[in-house]
Amino acid sequence: MRALDHCCDDVVGWQAVKRGDRFAALEPIRQGLREHFGGVSKEAARGLVVRGDHGPQYTSDDFWGELSFCGIEVSYAYVGEPECNGIMERFLRTLKEQVLWVHRFRNLEEARQLIGEFIARYNGEWLIQRLGYRSPAQARQSFRTLQEAA
Repeated sequence: MRALDHCCDDVVGWQAVKRGDRFAALEPIRQGLREHFGGVSKEAARGLVVRGDHGPQYTSDDFWGELSFCGIEVSYAYVGEPECNGIMERFLRTLKEQVLWVHRFRNLEEARQLIGEFIARYNGEWLIQRLGYRSPAQARQSFRTLQEAA
């Protein structure tokens, strides 16, 4: 499970779990809320839109209820058109090519370690054309600077 900011392309939350249910789907979003909105609280992220697919974890009442509580809207990608969520799909392809398809993990803890290392490298060093060949961390810093200047 993962949450990626479409503005800066940085992974704002993630976890590796055996069961990807509605509660697991919420955890990466909670991580992003704690990091960028000060926590999980009523209306904390009013105006934020989460893009998801039509998996049962993203259409459940629990998922909807918590996002609604935090002021978050849900926007679903069109069925059969993964390009609607192209930024996440591209990240997933990169994660698979760089980590998941090239390692045979001994256990879940090893998977978590290697995925975490990759995500830290991705956020801090991965140069993305759409961001002007900057890393997600550099794009985030530029965005914050613009917000502070406004």
